[in-house]
Amino acid sequence: MFFIIHLIINILIVGLFLYSKLLPYEDRLTGQYKQTFSFFKSIFKPVLSVFSGIKPFQVGTGLAVDMTQILLLIILLVLNYFY
Repeated sequence: MFFIIHLIINILIVGLFLYSKLLPYEDRLTGQYKQTFSFFKSIFKPVLSVFSGIKPFQVGTGLAVDMTQILLLIILLVLNYFY
């Protein structure tokens, strides 16, 4: 049972990475890739909207990091550690 939970968490971590990288190019995806992206989007969009009140972290002039995705990644990594 723990193996399955561990595997799901690892898939979600990879999915979060791909989601964050492909989000700007969502309209260019085709076929199976669009379906896979839509699957991860249906998971991450509601979860990330819960953390939407967190302001981006300013790292430079006109440059900010979206902390919602980093917070979700930290949560997944902590869950991965305990399972």
